Amino acid sequence: MNEQVGQCIWASRNELEQIYHDTEWGVPLHDDNKLFEMLILEGMQAGLSWTIIMKRREAMREAFDGFNIATLAQYTPEKEATLLENPNIIRHRLKIAALRKNAQAFQRVQAEFGSFDAYIWQFTEGKSIVGHWQRQEDVPATIPLAEKISKDLKKRGFTFVGPTIVYSFMQAIGIVNDHIVTCPCYKRLLTMTDSVE
Repeated sequence: MNEQVGQCIWASRNELEQIYHDTEWGVPLHDDNKLFEMLILEGMQAGLSWTIIMKRREAMREAFDGFNIATLAQYTPEKEATLLENPNIIRHRLKIAALRKNAQAFQRVQAEFGSFDAYIWQFTEGKSIVGHWQRQEDVPATIPLAEKISKDLKKRGFTFVGPTIVYSFMQAIGIVNDHIVTCPCYKRLLTMTDSVE
């Protein structure tokens, strides 16, 4: 694995995270199916490391029916029990139960706003918030906007959407560009997106 000069330090932990950092993290995402997958993965990460999530992402994708929203919304207690037997995924009873709850809440948001994309990006009027962090240590764990979105998501029936999880989700889907300023991805994303300082 080749570490790029000045890149975000966390990206150099392993190849999976390097690829994720270089190709996905912070890139504005507008596809509802992918937004749903990222929301689930961020919830799965609660109390764990992103490294674990990256290593089990493909297994979860397979076990969770490709993160198909309509399918997950119909999950039964029997299906959830089967998933808890799968050693290749995150086996946490409440997180597995959240698959159905969050899929159903996601569908309600889609029905109200036309898409989850329209809902989530309304909070920044479709623009990315740009951090200007010199060091990884400077990047915050959450911000007031994440707390606001977290409250709204909980009100709509979502679970595993606390402010820290929501902020990680915002970073992942490009609502926030938190690459450090020396990271090649920071400048690349600035040229790709409308942003708000």
